[in-house]
Amino acid sequence: MHEARAPGAGPQPAGPRLLGDIGGTNARFGWQAGPQAAITQLQVLPCLEHARLEDAIRAYLHQQGLPPPACAALGIANPVTGDAVKMTNHAWAFSIEGLRAALGLDRLLMLNDFSALALALPALPPQALRAVGGGTAAPDAPRALIGPGTGLGVSGLLPVGGGAEAWPLSGEGGHVTLAASTEREFRVIQVLQARYGHVSAERVLSGPGLVDLYHALLALEGKRGIEIVSPAQVLERAGELPGSTANEALELFCGFLGSVAGDLALTLGARGGVYVGGGIVPRLGERLKASTFRERFEAKGRFRGYLQAIPTWVIDGAAPALLGAARALDLPVRPADPQAAASAG
Repeated sequence: MHEARAPGAGPQPAGPRLLGDIGGTNARFGWQAGPQAAITQLQVLPCLEHARLEDAIRAYLHQQGLPPPACAALGIANPVTGDAVKMTNHAWAFSIEGLRAALGLDRLLMLNDFSALALALPALPPQALRAVGGGTAAPDAPRALIGPGTGLGVSGLLPVGGGAEAWPLSGEGGHVTLAASTEREFRVIQVLQARYGHVSAERVLSGPGLVDLYHALLALEGKRGIEIVSPAQVLERAGELPGSTANEALELFCGFLGSVAGDLALTLGARGGVYVGGGIVPRLGERLKASTFRERFEAKGRFRGYLQAIPTWVIDGAAPALLGAARALDLPVRPADPQAAASAG
């Protein structure tokens, strides 16, 4: 999380607020009149249609007929470790302070998109969550978050000081090394390893990863499938032909996701629940529940009982990361966080 402020700006400009969820494929924007106000004027802009993030923001403001905002919070699918941002899964690169100055903002807060989504978790309404499996969330316990999209986002929300406050994690857990649980998975990983070297969780648990899974399976069978080049095509073929290679690729995807989500739950002690977001899984409908996802989530040997007690949910809400971005603007700067303190200073 990194913040830029205009010289002489007050500590908390009330609004209006520009909110953003910047992914590798699409940039989602929303508008908030002030703290606690409803988020309105939602719009999605394809990243490839704009040379810079600044251009996409200006296009949004113009198309929505909005005045210049006083402040903004933008979640972005990228590490945010300082003023310079260069996106991993897109070509945009910029200075946070330079973007603030160009837009005339009093305050610009930039944070990882899954840190923003993690902040939204406590405020999500029940209708925005679809349960997969059993379990009951433990109060005041850590929550975990994972989501395949253009890449694989990973975060968590940790309770602070025994009270209601919680703080989001900002990391790159999508790039952990992927492990196989079956002989078939091992052979698929070998194909991907020969092609890419390191095989991370993101290498298969993402839109491009689903396509790679499909082609890796074909390679094992000595076949080619050049007609499928997008995750949407894999999903369509899987839905139409239950016995197809595309359907097997989707089943592998769900199994790998369950294993990685279970690892994350163990790592964070996420007895408050595991949430699955991103752009792919919400589109699967009941397919995730019918897959091996939950079985693989729980399949951790002596800790099966521990994981059986942890609920897993798919996030179905509209643009929930924008809610998290709004909540980020209201976070206090924690003196114990050197990066936040340096940014605020």
